Amino acid sequence: MDGLDILPLAITMMAGPQIMSAIIFVTTPRPVRVSLAFLLGVATAVSAGVAIMLGLGNWLGSSIDLGDPDDKGSVGHIIEYVLVGLLIVLAVKNWLTRATAEPPKWLGTLMTADPRRALKTGLLLILLMPSDIVVMATVGVHLAHADANYAQALPFIGLTVLVAALPLLGLLLFRRRAMSAMPKFRDWMNSHSWLVNIIVCGVFILLLLL
Repeated sequence: MDGLDILPLAITMMAGPQIMSAIIFVTTPRPVRVSLAFLLGVATAVSAGVAIMLGLGNWLGSSIDLGDPDDKGSVGHIIEYVLVGLLIVLAVKNWLTRATAEPPKWLGTLMTADPRRALKTGLLLILLMPSDIVVMATVGVHLAHADANYAQALPFIGLTVLVAALPLLGLLLFRRRAMSAMPKFRDWMNSHSWLVNIIVCGVFILLLLL
């Protein structure tokens, strides 16, 4: 996977409640400890998730010929087209329910999270979030389709963790400005969660089709 592919994929992995959680954690009383625990959870979950999906992709490839990566009609590409269809359905659903869309209520409880809760949040957000499962499945299928090994996924894993770390890095580098800007950005994302979800679906669809 080249750089043009992994950057949008990594951003897609963290868009939505994932990055909102990272922003909330830097506004807690112990932002550094809590945020580092969250990043550990994200790194562990992404690493495990990609490994599992690559294993499934290799198993699928040994059972079914995924075809030539350059062949747009190959089984591997057909699987990606199915994922595109699911994302379109999800985007339409977010648009139709935008008037009543609200961020998950559990996000509000993260303000009092300790490192253990932050670690658990990082793990569960990646391993249980449908959009992240789709992204990791796509990475796994892509690698299996290209007969690549797990090492080829390390840039994607590292970049995903880096995106997750941006709120903490912003706090450490621009402390006063970050402390003022983060709550405003958090509130905007809370009120526009439906738009964030649609953008994520759109970016991912483009990645699959290009």
